[in-house]
Amino acid sequence: MSRRHHPAVRPVLALCAAAAVLVGSANAAPAATPPAAGTGTGVTGTSAVNKLAALDDTYYQNALGKTGPALKSALHTIIRNQTKLSYTAVWEALKVTDQDPANSANVKLLYSGLSRAKSKNGGNVGDWNREHVWAQSHGDFGTSQGPGTDLHHLRPEDVQVNGIRGNKDFDNGGSSVSGAPGNLTDSDSFEPRDAVKGDVARMILYMAVRYEGNDSFANLEPNDRVNNGSSPLMGRLSVLKAWSDEDPPDSFEQRRNDAIYNQFQHNRNPFVDHPEWVESIW
Repeated sequence: MSRRHHPAVRPVLALCAAAAVLVGSANAAPAATPPAAGTGTGVTGTSAVNKLAALDDTYYQNALGKTGPALKSALHTIIRNQTKLSYTAVWEALKVTDQDPANSANVKLLYSGLSRAKSKNGGNVGDWNREHVWAQSHGDFGTSQGPGTDLHHLRPEDVQVNGIRGNKDFDNGGSSVSGAPGNLTDSDSFEPRDAVKGDVARMILYMAVRYEGNDSFANLEPNDRVNNGSSPLMGRLSVLKAWSDEDPPDSFEQRRNDAIYNQFQHNRNPFVDHPEWVESIW
């Protein structure tokens, strides 16, 4: 397949990336109002460092100091404790987690980056629907409570753009996607726009840690292939790792992680809080 080389890569020190997070303590009460999903390059400084330290002392304490399979296993034990939503409830949750910070009546669409009215959720042309970033068919989990309704990989997207992505694996290269500038696709893969490449990677890797085949769902794993079909696999791992490194968590992604934790599922995507753990495991 074709490849596209990007002119610049944003190098990020693991410590800085880990510090750039907006989190609450593991025992935080649900927020009274929805935290607005922001945009930008994230938040750094003493406050962010203190919040991450508090989270490490509570939520992540059993994962600290581990690497490789031991880290993956520890994180799975932590994040598998979650509240499961119905597929219908996902509609309203996405209106909170993906709210446009510039317009509270709208959500931000993942691939296209457009702002669209919250009321335009549905299945018609011009609507936004619920994109499963880990494709439902890769493990055949459909819309079942669990992987089929997990907010950590469900995002609003234009109906037609969602259809173009379909169940393709992720990789570099292809032709421009109509209605979603900056995205590329070919017969067997999809490349999201630069601003959300890391988001996509961290969502896929979250799913690989959360769903290990011990709760009636398939064991989801990343691999370094495309054309994975209905197997519980998603590629390409080498590309996803590069994307996570090139596009570190920004304030939109961090606040989204907080909203899911505080208001809905009460679990976190550890790779948003600790992006350096991607390399530690894979």
